[in-house]
Amino acid sequence: MVTATRTSPVIASEDEAITVATALSTRFAENAADRDRGRVLPHDQIRELALSGLLALSVPAAHGGIDASTVTLTEVFRLLAEGDPSIAQIPHSHYTFLEALRLQGSQTQQEFFYSEVLAGKLFANAQSERGSATIDFDATTLTPDGDGYVLEGRKYYSTGALFAEWIAVRAALPGAEDATTGKQTKVVAFVPRDAVGVSVVDDWEGMGQRTTASGTVVLESVAVPAAHVVPFTPIFAGPTTYGARAQILHAAIDAGIANGALRAAVEAAGESRPYFEAGVERAVEDPLLVQLAGETALTVRSATALLEVAARSIDTARTHLTEATAAAASIDAAVAKVASARASLAGSNALFELGGTRSASESANHSRYWRDARTHTLHDPERWKIQHVGRWTLSGTVPPRHGLL
Repeated sequence: MVTATRTSPVIASEDEAITVATALSTRFAENAADRDRGRVLPHDQIRELALSGLLALSVPAAHGGIDASTVTLTEVFRLLAEGDPSIAQIPHSHYTFLEALRLQGSQTQQEFFYSEVLAGKLFANAQSERGSATIDFDATTLTPDGDGYVLEGRKYYSTGALFAEWIAVRAALPGAEDATTGKQTKVVAFVPRDAVGVSVVDDWEGMGQRTTASGTVVLESVAVPAAHVVPFTPIFAGPTTYGARAQILHAAIDAGIANGALRAAVEAAGESRPYFEAGVERAVEDPLLVQLAGETALTVRSATALLEVAARSIDTARTHLTEATAAAASIDAAVAKVASARASLAGSNALFELGGTRSASESANHSRYWRDARTHTLHDPERWKIQHVGRWTLSGTVPPRHGLL
């Protein structure tokens, strides 16, 4: 394989990563409301993200990266989401499928694809499908053909595919089902965005996360070399942090929305008129608003703190991987995800209470916080995470291994 020419800088430390993410968050926030209102896709912003070096944070040191901790990666996502939640969601699959590469890729595959990442290439996903009985079934197939494979299928919720150089496609191997369970054997096929037979359709119509371009990817007789296929099913054969790592980044996006909404709420409260019964000159002196602000800040800050707790738990498990550490990491990530989801909805709701009637104006577009939160929190059911947390709490029941926990 030929490695890519580097076009983006390599971030040298985790402190530098936070500094870069903070600066990008501020810039991405500047026109986020306008992009959401007009559904203006953030091509320029994603290019800036790629050129920043942040896409390479998880590259191992042996391959030229810094192998940033989950703690740092989670904070980077939270910061980006505070600026623009749609932009933060776009690299989620990038990091998730690079984790699959780390866990199951060969040395040669890692050398090639990590060099692509270091060059600033973005990886997107083509994972979920519509119309199947359950979300864990893939109608998309990867069939042997000569020295390689042929990929056929149709994917939806393909976040970031319009912006990416590579699309990570989850597919089933026909005839390789488990004899006992009947479950599919799955792989990840890394496909160039411009490969023959690949079509990316901009048909995402979500009420929130409007500029993620999470639409359709159509795969028609796409030729895939064997060197671009990485096993997926074996990830879950033993203890793993794959699902917990993916979930903590989702939680970081929700926490970012919560923090962004709270910040907007404070600004809106400072501009609103006091309610006449409060008998105060400024709305921010109204004791009922003060109470609401305090309760909301408590919810948001608690969720943000739980992010770090879970991220540290995941880092511990990655360093000392056992059934017990992996299970604890999954439970801690589930707790953080539920808390962050609730905080994002609480913060975006409180914005209107604190900002008053004018905060509901279309020109302010404050509704985007709630729309982003409500859309993104549907990603993985909160109710099932609470079930697993409850069983763990009462009886120490180890949670199942899959990519959503």
